[in-house]
Amino acid sequence: MKRRSFLKKSAAAGAAFTIVPSFVLGKTHVPPSDTLYMAGIGVGGRGGGVCNNLFETQKVKFVALCDVDAKRAANTFAAHPKAKIYKDFRNIYDNHLSEIDAIMVATPDHTHAVASLPFMKAKKHAYVEKPLTHNIYEARLMAKVAEENGIVTQMGNQGASGDGIRLAQEIINAGMLGKVNRVDCWTNRPVWPQGFKSITEKETIPDTLDWDLWLGPAAMRDYNSNYLPFKWRGFWDFGTGAMGDMGCHIMETPFKTLGLRFPYEAEASCTTVWSGDFVEANYKGTCPPSSIVRLKFDTEAHGDVSLNWYDGGIMPDLPSELKDGEMPGDSGGGSIFYGDKGIMVTGTYSRNPTLLPSDKMQDFVPPTQTIQRVTTGHEGEFVEACINGSSTSSPFSYGGPLTEAVLMGNLAIKAYQLKVLKEGKEANQWAPYNYPGRRTIKWDGENMKVTNYDPANAWVKREYREGWGI
Repeated sequence: MKRRSFLKKSAAAGAAFTIVPSFVLGKTHVPPSDTLYMAGIGVGGRGGGVCNNLFETQKVKFVALCDVDAKRAANTFAAHPKAKIYKDFRNIYDNHLSEIDAIMVATPDHTHAVASLPFMKAKKHAYVEKPLTHNIYEARLMAKVAEENGIVTQMGNQGASGDGIRLAQEIINAGMLGKVNRVDCWTNRPVWPQGFKSITEKETIPDTLDWDLWLGPAAMRDYNSNYLPFKWRGFWDFGTGAMGDMGCHIMETPFKTLGLRFPYEAEASCTTVWSGDFVEANYKGTCPPSSIVRLKFDTEAHGDVSLNWYDGGIMPDLPSELKDGEMPGDSGGGSIFYGDKGIMVTGTYSRNPTLLPSDKMQDFVPPTQTIQRVTTGHEGEFVEACINGSSTSSPFSYGGPLTEAVLMGNLAIKAYQLKVLKEGKEANQWAPYNYPGRRTIKWDGENMKVTNYDPANAWVKREYREGWGI
């Protein structure tokens, strides 16, 4: 879709003109056909960085910007003084829908879908930060709406546009690892407080923050500074924990290179939190301090693949092929691929694919380059696709299923966390709980359904506060 507000308005006025390519007029002139008119929703923090990267393409003009926290978004607002400023994204829809071509959404996870879908249904291109959505149902819906409306989309997992993922794919395609049957993934997240008791203390809402709008579809509760900024990731009502934060970056490496789709089963184990001596905590609503998740996939090229996820400081087994002092991946995490012909390690965002033992890299001859590299950056690739009709590295047709796989891991974590008091027991007694969800969760991906533990199906989608449904 190449609709441009300027062209539409000019055509309606009966004007006839010729669009001249920018290279004819010189780099300092950007004609309407080379401009993407955008709205930014959630432009403080990470969203501010995305806005900056989009603007630096010199092909984006922000018509409107929105953030519920004027202080957090102040720098972005100042950088685009001609953009209209709002706290509620619905005002952009009401006032500027005909003026924009695309949206950028970098709100907290729980508002990705509610903010994006109205614009997507109106055929606006969409760049949405990772994870694409807060729950599996939303991810499936976002991919469906994008396909139905023929819009350009990009999930904000930046490694998808990097050289690392492409080299890793070429190594695997060349058969250098053989058939891969196991991948271990890990992250240094959470790097925020996680696993503590539910918040009950009420604090004064900052003057610059609209707390009601920030909550969006989540149930109303009192404001507390332990939610914001960034720390919301550790609460299931708002975030998706360590796995949701980094899974779309780190699991993306095996997901794309091995052709993964829906896992058919998931199993988790998590840190036990204690509220007192010999008193096990039952902090409902918060993500665990650390977890291990085991996902299994059936693939066409490699058969059964086990994908194991580790977070909260837990590391996978170190390959014996590592030399003394060598560590896999990088400070943020990474992936280890085990094939019947070799082992490969990558860092966070698919960086630096390395064969083990590392001596192999001294005489390493990269396989023939068969995958085109991205030279514009992740955001720039999105802009070019909107203007020229080209493709993106993480469209929702791909980013949606990747997000589903990540969130399936979270579903297993939630099941593991579930505690039910034993008959006659009290919470402050020794061993008071049963754990009905501590099992291998069987997943029917096509139908979005857990087949062997029905209570877990309640987590496939969420309940929305009145006025915030999708």
